[in-house]
Amino acid sequence: MSASEEMGTQPEVAYPQSRAEGQIRDYFQATTGLIWQRQAIFFSATVLTMFYFDPIKQLACYAAVLFNELIDLLLCRKVNNETSIDGRKARHYVFWILINTILSAASISLFVLIIALQQGAGGHFTPLFFLFAAALFAAMNNHQIVPVLVVRLLIYAATFFAIVLMDIFRERPPLTSELWLHFFTVVFVLYFIIDCSFVFLNFYRKNVRQLEELREEHERTKIAYRAKSQFVAVVSHELRTPLTSIKGSLDLINSGILGPVPDKMMPILKIAGKNSARLADLINDILDLQKIEAGEVAYRFAPIDVKMLITEAVDANRGYAEAMKIGLEELSPDGNTPMILGDEKRLMQVMSNMISNALKFSKEGGTVTVSFREEGEKVRIMVKDRGVGIPEDSHEKVFGKFTQVDSTDQREVGGTGLGMNISKQIVEHHNGSIDYVSKLGEGTTFFIDLDIWDQAEAA
Repeated sequence: MSASEEMGTQPEVAYPQSRAEGQIRDYFQATTGLIWQRQAIFFSATVLTMFYFDPIKQLACYAAVLFNELIDLLLCRKVNNETSIDGRKARHYVFWILINTILSAASISLFVLIIALQQGAGGHFTPLFFLFAAALFAAMNNHQIVPVLVVRLLIYAATFFAIVLMDIFRERPPLTSELWLHFFTVVFVLYFIIDCSFVFLNFYRKNVRQLEELREEHERTKIAYRAKSQFVAVVSHELRTPLTSIKGSLDLINSGILGPVPDKMMPILKIAGKNSARLADLINDILDLQKIEAGEVAYRFAPIDVKMLITEAVDANRGYAEAMKIGLEELSPDGNTPMILGDEKRLMQVMSNMISNALKFSKEGGTVTVSFREEGEKVRIMVKDRGVGIPEDSHEKVFGKFTQVDSTDQREVGGTGLGMNISKQIVEHHNGSIDYVSKLGEGTTFFIDLDIWDQAEAA
Protein backbone atom coordinates (compact mmCIF):
# COMPACT_ATOMS: atom_id res chain seq x y z
CA MET A 1 0.00 0.00 0.00
CA SER A 2 1.37 3.41 -0.96
CA ALA A 3 1.62 6.39 1.33
CA SER A 4 -1.12 8.20 -0.54
CA GLU A 5 -3.45 5.20 -0.12
CA GLU A 6 -2.86 5.04 3.63
CA MET A 7 -3.47 8.75 3.98
CA GLY A 8 -7.11 8.29 2.95
CA THR A 9 -9.32 10.79 1.22
CA GLN A 10 -12.22 12.76 2.60
CA PRO A 11 -15.31 13.34 0.46
CA GLU A 12 -15.32 16.88 -0.91
CA VAL A 13 -18.27 19.08 0.04
CA ALA A 14 -19.80 21.02 -2.88
CA TYR A 15 -19.89 24.71 -1.99
CA PRO A 16 -20.91 27.66 -4.21
CA GLN A 17 -17.78 29.00 -5.89
CA SER A 18 -18.83 32.64 -5.51
CA ARG A 19 -21.13 34.77 -3.41
CA ALA A 20 -23.29 35.51 -6.49
CA GLU A 21 -23.78 31.79 -7.09
CA GLY A 22 -24.69 31.28 -3.45
CA GLN A 23 -27.26 34.10 -3.59
CA ILE A 24 -28.88 32.69 -6.74
CA ARG A 25 -29.11 29.20 -5.28
CA ASP A 26 -30.46 30.57 -1.98
CA TYR A 27 -33.07 32.60 -3.89
CA PHE A 28 -34.40 29.58 -5.77
CA GLN A 29 -34.26 27.40 -2.68
CA ALA A 30 -36.53 29.89 -0.91
CA THR A 31 -38.72 30.20 -4.00
CA THR A 32 -39.34 26.47 -4.34
CA GLY A 33 -39.63 25.95 -0.59
CA LEU A 34 -42.53 28.42 -0.34
CA ILE A 35 -44.29 27.57 -3.61
CA TRP A 36 -47.30 25.84 -2.06
CA GLN A 37 -47.66 28.55 0.57
CA ARG A 38 -47.73 31.21 -2.16
CA GLN A 39 -50.18 29.24 -4.28
CA ALA A 40 -52.52 28.82 -1.33
CA ILE A 41 -52.46 32.61 -0.73
CA PHE A 42 -52.97 33.47 -4.42
CA PHE A 43 -55.78 30.97 -4.86
CA SER A 44 -57.60 32.03 -1.67
CA ALA A 45 -57.40 35.72 -2.63
CA THR A 46 -58.69 34.95 -6.12
CA VAL A 47 -61.62 32.88 -4.88
CA LEU A 48 -62.53 35.52 -2.29
CA THR A 49 -62.52 38.45 -4.72
CA MET A 50 -64.40 36.51 -7.41
CA PHE A 51 -67.52 36.64 -5.22
CA TYR A 52 -67.44 40.46 -4.91
CA PHE A 53 -65.77 41.68 -8.10
CA ASP A 54 -65.42 40.78 -11.77
CA PRO A 55 -64.44 37.06 -11.73
CA ILE A 56 -63.04 37.09 -15.28
CA LYS A 57 -60.51 39.82 -14.51
CA GLN A 58 -59.50 38.13 -11.25
CA LEU A 59 -58.97 34.78 -12.98
CA ALA A 60 -56.93 36.45 -15.72
CA CYS A 61 -54.61 38.00 -13.14
CA TYR A 62 -54.31 34.68 -11.31
CA ALA A 63 -53.37 32.98 -14.61
CA ALA A 64 -50.63 35.59 -15.12
CA VAL A 65 -49.28 34.92 -11.61
CA LEU A 66 -49.26 31.16 -12.30
CA PHE A 67 -47.36 31.77 -15.54
CA ASN A 68 -44.67 33.69 -13.61
CA GLU A 69 -44.48 30.85 -11.07
CA LEU A 70 -43.88 28.40 -13.93
CA ILE A 71 -41.03 30.53 -15.27
CA ASP A 72 -39.49 30.58 -11.79
CA LEU A 73 -39.66 26.78 -11.61
CA LEU A 74 -38.02 26.41 -15.03
CA LEU A 75 -35.21 28.78 -14.02
CA CYS A 76 -34.81 26.88 -10.74
CA ARG A 77 -34.45 23.58 -12.61
CA LYS A 78 -31.77 25.08 -14.87
CA VAL A 79 -29.86 26.42 -11.86
CA ASN A 80 -30.04 23.05 -10.08
CA ASN A 81 -28.59 21.35 -13.16
CA GLU A 82 -25.58 23.69 -13.12
CA THR A 83 -22.53 22.22 -11.41
CA SER A 84 -21.08 25.72 -11.04
CA ILE A 85 -22.17 29.23 -11.95
CA ASP A 86 -19.47 31.65 -13.12
CA GLY A 87 -19.81 35.42 -13.34
CA ARG A 88 -21.32 35.42 -16.84
CA LYS A 89 -23.92 32.80 -15.98
CA ALA A 90 -24.73 34.58 -12.72
CA ARG A 91 -25.48 37.82 -14.60
CA HIS A 92 -27.58 35.86 -17.08
CA TYR A 93 -29.70 34.29 -14.34
CA VAL A 94 -30.07 37.55 -12.41
CA PHE A 95 -31.29 39.25 -15.60
CA TRP A 96 -34.04 36.66 -16.13
CA ILE A 97 -34.95 36.69 -12.45
CA LEU A 98 -35.37 40.47 -12.70
CA ILE A 99 -37.55 40.16 -15.82
CA ASN A 100 -39.77 37.57 -14.17
CA THR A 101 -39.89 39.65 -10.96
CA ILE A 102 -41.18 42.64 -12.94
CA LEU A 103 -43.85 40.50 -14.60
CA SER A 104 -44.84 38.83 -11.32
CA ALA A 105 -45.01 42.07 -9.32
CA ALA A 106 -46.92 43.73 -12.16
CA SER A 107 -49.48 40.87 -12.22
CA ILE A 108 -50.06 41.12 -8.46
CA SER A 109 -50.26 44.92 -8.63
CA LEU A 110 -52.74 44.72 -11.52
CA PHE A 111 -54.79 42.26 -9.45
CA VAL A 112 -55.18 44.76 -6.58
CA LEU A 113 -55.60 47.78 -8.92
CA ILE A 114 -58.54 46.09 -10.64
CA ILE A 115 -60.16 45.57 -7.25
CA ALA A 116 -59.51 49.19 -6.23
CA LEU A 117 -61.00 50.53 -9.50
CA GLN A 118 -64.23 48.67 -8.80
CA GLN A 119 -64.56 50.28 -5.36
CA GLY A 120 -65.59 53.68 -4.20
CA ALA A 121 -63.25 56.34 -2.85
CA GLY A 122 -61.68 55.45 0.49
CA GLY A 123 -62.91 51.86 0.55
CA HIS A 124 -59.72 50.12 -0.45
CA PHE A 125 -58.97 48.08 2.65
CA THR A 126 -58.99 44.73 0.79
CA PRO A 127 -56.62 45.63 -2.09
CA LEU A 128 -54.28 47.59 0.18
CA PHE A 129 -54.12 44.70 2.65
CA PHE A 130 -53.37 42.24 -0.20
CA LEU A 131 -50.62 44.56 -1.42
CA PHE A 132 -49.20 44.96 2.09
CA ALA A 133 -49.10 41.17 2.52
CA ALA A 134 -47.33 40.76 -0.85
CA ALA A 135 -44.76 43.46 0.03
CA LEU A 136 -44.09 41.99 3.46
CA PHE A 137 -43.74 38.50 1.96
CA ALA A 138 -41.17 39.89 -0.50
CA ALA A 139 -39.26 41.65 2.32
CA MET A 140 -39.04 38.39 4.23
CA ASN A 141 -38.19 36.04 1.35
CA ASN A 142 -36.58 37.96 -1.55
CA HIS A 143 -33.60 39.44 0.31
CA GLN A 144 -31.06 37.06 -1.28
CA ILE A 145 -30.72 39.23 -4.42
CA VAL A 146 -30.99 42.92 -3.53
CA PRO A 147 -31.89 44.26 -7.05
CA VAL A 148 -34.78 41.77 -7.21
CA LEU A 149 -36.09 42.90 -3.83
CA VAL A 150 -35.73 46.59 -4.76
CA VAL A 151 -37.56 46.19 -8.08
CA ARG A 152 -40.44 44.27 -6.52
CA LEU A 153 -40.86 46.75 -3.67
CA LEU A 154 -40.71 49.72 -6.07
CA ILE A 155 -43.55 48.27 -8.14
CA TYR A 156 -45.59 47.60 -5.01
CA ALA A 157 -44.84 51.10 -3.68
CA ALA A 158 -45.98 52.65 -6.97
CA THR A 159 -49.21 50.63 -6.73
CA PHE A 160 -49.76 51.76 -3.13
CA PHE A 161 -49.47 55.40 -4.13
CA ALA A 162 -51.53 54.88 -7.29
CA ILE A 163 -54.48 53.59 -5.26
CA VAL A 164 -54.49 56.36 -2.62
CA LEU A 165 -53.60 59.20 -5.04
CA MET A 166 -56.32 58.04 -7.41
CA ASP A 167 -58.91 58.89 -4.74
CA ILE A 168 -57.21 62.19 -3.92
CA PHE A 169 -57.15 63.32 -7.57
CA ARG A 170 -60.76 62.28 -8.09
CA GLU A 171 -62.16 63.82 -4.90
CA ARG A 172 -59.64 66.66 -4.31
CA PRO A 173 -60.40 66.57 -0.57
CA PRO A 174 -59.04 68.99 2.09
CA LEU A 175 -55.98 67.95 4.12
CA THR A 176 -58.25 67.05 7.05
CA SER A 177 -60.02 64.37 4.98
CA GLU A 178 -59.56 60.64 5.69
CA LEU A 179 -58.29 60.22 2.14
CA TRP A 180 -55.16 62.15 3.09
CA LEU A 181 -54.95 60.01 6.24
CA HIS A 182 -54.88 56.97 3.96
CA PHE A 183 -52.04 58.56 1.99
CA PHE A 184 -49.92 59.21 5.08
CA THR A 185 -50.74 55.72 6.40
CA VAL A 186 -49.39 54.27 3.16
CA VAL A 187 -46.17 56.25 3.67
CA PHE A 188 -45.87 54.81 7.17
CA VAL A 189 -46.58 51.27 5.90
CA LEU A 190 -43.93 51.60 3.20
CA TYR A 191 -41.39 52.76 5.78
CA PHE A 192 -42.28 49.71 7.90
CA ILE A 193 -41.81 47.37 4.92
CA ILE A 194 -38.46 48.96 4.02
CA ASP A 195 -37.30 48.62 7.62
CA CYS A 196 -38.34 44.94 7.64
CA SER A 197 -36.44 44.46 4.39
CA PHE A 198 -33.24 45.81 5.93
CA VAL A 199 -33.70 43.59 9.00
CA PHE A 200 -34.07 40.39 6.95
CA LEU A 201 -31.30 41.47 4.57
CA ASN A 202 -28.90 42.01 7.48
CA PHE A 203 -29.85 38.64 8.96
CA TYR A 204 -29.19 36.96 5.63
CA ARG A 205 -25.83 38.69 5.14
CA LYS A 206 -24.78 37.81 8.67
CA ASN A 207 -25.65 34.15 8.05
CA VAL A 208 -23.73 34.23 4.75
CA ARG A 209 -20.65 35.64 6.51
CA GLN A 210 -20.87 33.00 9.22
CA LEU A 211 -21.25 30.27 6.60
CA GLU A 212 -18.20 31.57 4.73
CA GLU A 213 -16.22 31.57 7.98
CA LEU A 214 -17.30 27.97 8.60
CA ARG A 215 -16.21 27.01 5.09
CA GLU A 216 -12.83 28.64 5.63
CA GLU A 217 -12.48 26.78 8.93
CA HIS A 218 -13.47 23.58 7.14
CA GLU A 219 -10.73 24.17 4.57
CA ARG A 220 -8.19 24.72 7.34
CA THR A 221 -9.41 21.54 9.03
CA LYS A 222 -8.98 19.60 5.79
CA ILE A 223 -5.43 20.94 5.47
CA ALA A 224 -4.70 19.85 9.04
CA TYR A 225 -6.25 16.45 8.34
CA ARG A 226 -4.08 16.00 5.26
CA ALA A 227 -1.01 16.98 7.29
CA LYS A 228 -1.93 14.41 9.93
CA SER A 229 -2.51 11.79 7.24
CA GLN A 230 0.87 12.55 5.70
CA PHE A 231 2.47 12.15 9.10
CA VAL A 232 0.80 8.76 9.54
CA ALA A 233 1.99 7.73 6.09
CA VAL A 234 5.56 8.73 6.99
CA VAL A 235 5.32 6.78 10.24
CA SER A 236 4.04 3.77 8.33
CA HIS A 237 6.55 3.69 5.52
CA GLU A 238 9.61 5.45 6.85
CA LEU A 239 9.67 4.08 10.39
CA ARG A 240 7.98 0.70 10.28
CA THR A 241 10.45 -0.92 7.86
CA PRO A 242 13.67 0.00 9.71
CA LEU A 243 11.97 -0.65 13.05
CA THR A 244 11.10 -4.18 11.94
CA SER A 245 14.75 -4.75 11.10
CA ILE A 246 15.91 -3.37 14.47
CA LYS A 247 13.35 -5.40 16.40
CA GLY A 248 14.29 -8.58 14.50
CA SER A 249 17.98 -8.06 15.22
CA LEU A 250 17.34 -7.47 18.93
CA ASP A 251 15.16 -10.59 19.11
CA LEU A 252 17.92 -12.67 17.52
CA ILE A 253 20.50 -11.33 19.96
CA ASN A 254 18.24 -11.86 22.98
CA SER A 255 17.39 -15.41 21.88
CA GLY A 256 21.09 -16.40 21.99
CA ILE A 257 21.11 -17.73 18.43
CA LEU A 258 23.99 -15.43 17.54
CA GLY A 259 25.96 -16.48 20.57
CA PRO A 260 26.06 -15.79 24.31
CA VAL A 261 25.29 -12.25 25.42
CA PRO A 262 27.50 -10.68 28.14
CA ASP A 263 25.69 -10.34 31.45
CA LYS A 264 26.25 -6.58 31.56
CA MET A 265 24.61 -6.13 28.15
CA MET A 266 21.62 -8.41 28.76
CA PRO A 267 19.43 -5.92 30.72
CA ILE A 268 20.05 -3.15 28.19
CA LEU A 269 19.25 -5.40 25.23
CA LYS A 270 16.05 -6.62 26.89
CA ILE A 271 14.93 -3.05 27.50
CA ALA A 272 15.73 -2.18 23.87
CA GLY A 273 13.80 -5.22 22.63
CA LYS A 274 10.82 -4.42 24.85
CA ASN A 275 10.72 -0.77 23.72
CA SER A 276 11.09 -1.65 20.03
CA ALA A 277 8.11 -4.02 20.36
CA ARG A 278 6.15 -1.27 22.10
CA LEU A 279 7.02 1.21 19.33
CA ALA A 280 5.89 -1.28 16.67
CA ASP A 281 2.60 -1.71 18.51
CA LEU A 282 2.19 2.06 18.68
CA ILE A 283 2.69 2.43 14.92
CA ASN A 284 0.16 -0.32 14.21
CA ASP A 285 -2.37 1.20 16.62
CA ILE A 286 -1.95 4.67 15.07
CA LEU A 287 -2.57 3.21 11.62
CA ASP A 288 -5.66 1.36 12.87
CA LEU A 289 -7.00 4.51 14.51
CA GLN A 290 -6.33 6.54 11.38
CA LYS A 291 -8.23 4.08 9.21
CA ILE A 292 -11.18 3.95 11.62
CA GLU A 293 -11.46 7.76 11.80
CA ALA A 294 -11.19 8.05 8.01
CA GLY A 295 -13.93 5.43 7.56
CA GLU A 296 -11.57 3.18 5.61
CA VAL A 297 -12.09 0.06 7.71
CA ALA A 298 -14.12 -2.49 5.77
CA TYR A 299 -16.33 -4.53 8.12
CA ARG A 300 -17.38 -7.98 6.94
CA PHE A 301 -20.40 -8.93 9.04
CA ALA A 302 -21.34 -12.59 9.41
CA PRO A 303 -22.98 -14.77 12.09
CA ILE A 304 -20.48 -15.61 14.88
CA ASP A 305 -20.76 -18.24 17.60
CA VAL A 306 -19.99 -16.41 20.87
CA LYS A 307 -18.46 -19.48 22.55
CA MET A 308 -16.21 -20.11 19.55
CA LEU A 309 -15.13 -16.45 19.56
CA ILE A 310 -14.16 -16.66 23.23
CA THR A 311 -12.35 -19.97 22.77
CA GLU A 312 -10.27 -18.62 19.87
CA ALA A 313 -9.46 -15.44 21.79
CA VAL A 314 -8.31 -17.42 24.84
CA ASP A 315 -6.18 -19.77 22.71
CA ALA A 316 -4.61 -16.83 20.88
CA ASN A 317 -3.52 -15.17 24.15
CA ARG A 318 -2.58 -18.28 26.13
CA GLY A 319 1.08 -18.06 25.19
CA TYR A 320 1.25 -14.47 26.43
CA ALA A 321 -0.44 -15.50 29.69
CA GLU A 322 1.99 -18.38 30.23
CA ALA A 323 4.95 -16.07 29.61
CA MET A 324 3.61 -13.79 32.35
CA LYS A 325 2.86 -16.81 34.60
CA ILE A 326 -0.83 -15.92 34.84
CA GLY A 327 -3.69 -18.34 34.40
CA LEU A 328 -6.19 -17.78 31.56
CA GLU A 329 -9.52 -19.60 31.83
CA GLU A 330 -12.66 -19.81 29.77
CA LEU A 331 -15.95 -20.14 31.65
CA SER A 332 -18.86 -20.88 29.33
CA PRO A 333 -22.39 -21.77 30.50
CA ASP A 334 -23.97 -25.00 29.36
CA GLY A 335 -26.72 -25.04 26.76
CA ASN A 336 -27.20 -23.35 23.42
CA THR A 337 -24.64 -20.75 22.50
CA PRO A 338 -25.98 -17.36 21.31
CA MET A 339 -25.02 -16.03 17.91
CA ILE A 340 -24.05 -12.45 17.09
CA LEU A 341 -23.63 -10.63 13.79
CA GLY A 342 -20.22 -9.07 13.45
CA ASP A 343 -16.77 -8.91 11.92
CA GLU A 344 -14.85 -11.77 13.54
CA LYS A 345 -11.43 -10.28 12.82
CA ARG A 346 -12.31 -6.94 14.45
CA LEU A 347 -14.06 -8.53 17.42
CA MET A 348 -11.01 -10.74 17.97
CA GLN A 349 -8.98 -7.52 18.08
CA VAL A 350 -11.28 -6.22 20.82
CA MET A 351 -11.06 -9.50 22.76
CA SER A 352 -7.26 -9.50 22.51
CA ASN A 353 -7.13 -5.92 23.81
CA MET A 354 -9.32 -6.77 26.80
CA ILE A 355 -7.45 -10.00 27.61
CA SER A 356 -3.97 -8.49 27.22
CA ASN A 357 -4.96 -5.56 29.45
CA ALA A 358 -6.30 -7.94 32.08
CA LEU A 359 -3.04 -9.94 31.97
CA LYS A 360 -0.89 -6.81 32.20
CA PHE A 361 -2.63 -5.61 35.34
CA SER A 362 -2.78 -9.03 37.02
CA LYS A 363 -0.26 -10.26 39.55
CA GLU A 364 1.98 -13.21 38.86
CA GLY A 365 0.14 -16.41 39.80
CA GLY A 366 -3.25 -14.76 39.33
CA THR A 367 -6.02 -15.82 36.99
CA VAL A 368 -7.95 -14.06 34.23
CA THR A 369 -11.35 -15.50 33.29
CA VAL A 370 -13.26 -14.96 30.05
CA SER A 371 -17.00 -15.70 30.03
CA PHE A 372 -20.36 -14.66 28.64
CA ARG A 373 -24.01 -14.61 29.62
CA GLU A 374 -27.28 -13.71 27.93
CA GLU A 375 -29.16 -10.66 29.13
CA GLY A 376 -32.49 -10.43 27.34
CA GLU A 377 -31.86 -9.71 23.67
CA LYS A 378 -28.16 -9.06 24.28
CA VAL A 379 -25.13 -11.14 25.16
CA ARG A 380 -22.47 -9.83 27.53
CA ILE A 381 -18.87 -10.98 27.01
CA MET A 382 -16.71 -10.44 30.12
CA VAL A 383 -12.98 -10.47 30.87
CA LYS A 384 -12.29 -10.49 34.60
CA ASP A 385 -8.97 -10.04 36.34
CA ARG A 386 -8.00 -9.93 40.02
CA GLY A 387 -5.38 -7.25 39.67
CA VAL A 388 -4.85 -3.76 41.01
CA GLY A 389 -8.18 -2.34 39.85
CA ILE A 390 -8.96 1.04 38.29
CA PRO A 391 -9.47 4.23 40.33
CA GLU A 392 -12.81 6.02 40.18
CA ASP A 393 -13.31 8.79 37.60
CA SER A 394 -10.86 7.13 35.20
CA HIS A 395 -13.36 6.31 32.44
CA GLU A 396 -12.04 8.99 30.07
CA LYS A 397 -8.46 7.84 30.61
CA VAL A 398 -9.34 4.20 29.98
CA PHE A 399 -11.11 4.87 26.67
CA GLY A 400 -9.23 8.02 25.62
CA LYS A 401 -6.48 8.37 23.05
CA PHE A 402 -2.86 8.08 24.18
CA THR A 403 -3.98 7.96 27.81
CA GLN A 404 -3.45 5.37 30.52
CA VAL A 405 -4.64 5.12 34.10
CA ASP A 406 -1.00 5.03 35.19
CA SER A 407 0.72 7.52 32.90
CA THR A 408 3.89 7.96 34.93
CA ASP A 409 7.33 6.97 33.74
CA GLN A 410 7.50 4.38 36.53
CA ARG A 411 4.43 2.40 35.46
CA GLU A 412 4.90 -1.34 35.53
CA VAL A 413 3.03 -2.16 32.31
CA GLY A 414 3.52 -0.81 28.84
CA GLY A 415 1.04 0.09 26.15
CA THR A 416 0.21 2.67 23.52
CA GLY A 417 -2.88 4.11 25.18
CA LEU A 418 -4.90 3.45 22.01
CA GLY A 419 -6.09 -0.13 22.39
CA MET A 420 -9.28 0.53 24.35
CA ASN A 421 -10.16 3.58 22.27
CA ILE A 422 -9.92 1.47 19.11
CA SER A 423 -11.92 -1.28 20.79
CA LYS A 424 -14.64 1.19 21.75
CA GLN A 425 -14.99 2.41 18.17
CA ILE A 426 -15.13 -1.14 16.81
CA VAL A 427 -17.79 -2.21 19.32
CA GLU A 428 -19.88 0.91 18.65
CA HIS A 429 -19.70 0.12 14.93
CA HIS A 430 -21.37 -3.18 15.87
CA ASN A 431 -24.17 -1.22 17.62
CA GLY A 432 -22.78 -2.46 20.93
CA SER A 433 -21.26 -0.93 24.03
CA ILE A 434 -18.09 -1.51 26.06
CA ASP A 435 -17.52 -0.63 29.71
CA TYR A 436 -16.05 -1.93 32.93
CA VAL A 437 -16.63 -2.32 36.66
CA SER A 438 -13.70 -2.17 39.01
CA LYS A 439 -12.66 -2.02 42.65
CA LEU A 440 -9.20 -1.01 43.77
CA GLY A 441 -7.17 -3.90 45.03
CA GLU A 442 -9.73 -6.51 43.96
CA GLY A 443 -9.70 -6.40 40.17
CA THR A 444 -11.59 -5.25 37.09
CA THR A 445 -14.17 -6.75 34.75
CA PHE A 446 -14.35 -5.38 31.23
CA PHE A 447 -17.45 -6.31 29.23
CA ILE A 448 -19.02 -5.73 25.85
CA ASP A 449 -22.75 -5.95 25.14
CA LEU A 450 -23.83 -7.04 21.66
CA ASP A 451 -27.21 -7.82 20.10
CA ILE A 452 -28.06 -11.50 19.81
CA TRP A 453 -28.57 -12.50 16.18
CA ASP A 454 -31.80 -14.33 15.54
CA GLN A 455 -31.48 -16.47 12.43
CA ALA A 456 -35.23 -16.93 12.01
CA GLU A 457 -35.91 -13.21 12.37
CA ALA A 458 -33.10 -12.38 9.93
CA ALA A 459 -34.54 -14.83 7.39
